[in-house]
Amino acid sequence: MELRQLEAFTAVMAAGSITGAARQLNRSQSMITRQIQDLEAELGYDLLHRNGPRIKPTLLASHLYEEAERIISSVRRIQQQVREGRAHEQPLLISSISSLALGLMPQALARFQPELATRKVHLRTMTPERVVNEVLHRTTTIGLCSLPVDHYGVQVHWIAETPCVAVLREDDPLAAKQVVSMADLADRPLVGMDNPHRLQHRLNEALHGRLPEIATTTSANAQVLVRAGLGVAILEPLTVLGAPLQGLIHRPLDLHLPFYFGALTPQGADLPPLVTGLLDTMREIAGGLPGCVLHAPDQHARLVQAQAS
Repeated sequence: MELRQLEAFTAVMAAGSITGAARQLNRSQSMITRQIQDLEAELGYDLLHRNGPRIKPTLLASHLYEEAERIISSVRRIQQQVREGRAHEQPLLISSISSLALGLMPQALARFQPELATRKVHLRTMTPERVVNEVLHRTTTIGLCSLPVDHYGVQVHWIAETPCVAVLREDDPLAAKQVVSMADLADRPLVGMDNPHRLQHRLNEALHGRLPEIATTTSANAQVLVRAGLGVAILEPLTVLGAPLQGLIHRPLDLHLPFYFGALTPQGADLPPLVTGLLDTMREIAGGLPGCVLHAPDQHARLVQAQAS
């Protein structure tokens, strides 16, 4: 599998056509077509359904696209470093779920900024599952993710626990209450997360199996949906604190619904002082969040066991 084949494939996926990919890569359409066909022959499966100039990705193509993009991005970073004569200075890669990228990392990077003055930082947001995958494949320096993560090969450096909150419009009748009860939400439309294996799983249990009327992939999206008047959301507080929206308020719940999160690195990785220093700074920022409780890393096994039970 050659890099130019992957470049042709990702360009076609992004542009939506052979013509657009050829223009983007400054190659002929026939060359793009041949490189895609060679890639398909090597894989033994079709990647694109063709109907004249139109294409439709196969299911395999959709799965391959994300990994191919990651490979190409890594190669391009190396090429740039070599061109700039700084091949020994790898950028600091941080893969994070969106809530921690909004509610934790800006403060941590600002506090740690003097140490990072001569180092490039790439902060990328992605799903929890992809964060773990990046750590397992050692394609990121630090992962920030909701917990627990039951994977061999991942080291958890610290664990933080924060209580979930109810997010409401300012004109919502429940805004007059100091504490929102679960009973208050019984007849209200809910906005929730589209991930049944993480926080939403605990919320479903608290709501006796009730599913949100509108599900989305990030808590930032959920806030926007609440502001539009589509329901009430129960969210982790980091997005609310890191990216507050005008017209919304948050209230504590009468039931403790914990959101666990932490910092991950590959198991056994040799971490330079810069990375350990940033990990410590992240932990300090997390510990200063309202209502946050820090746990020792060895408590992660207890979280894994509790999720399995």
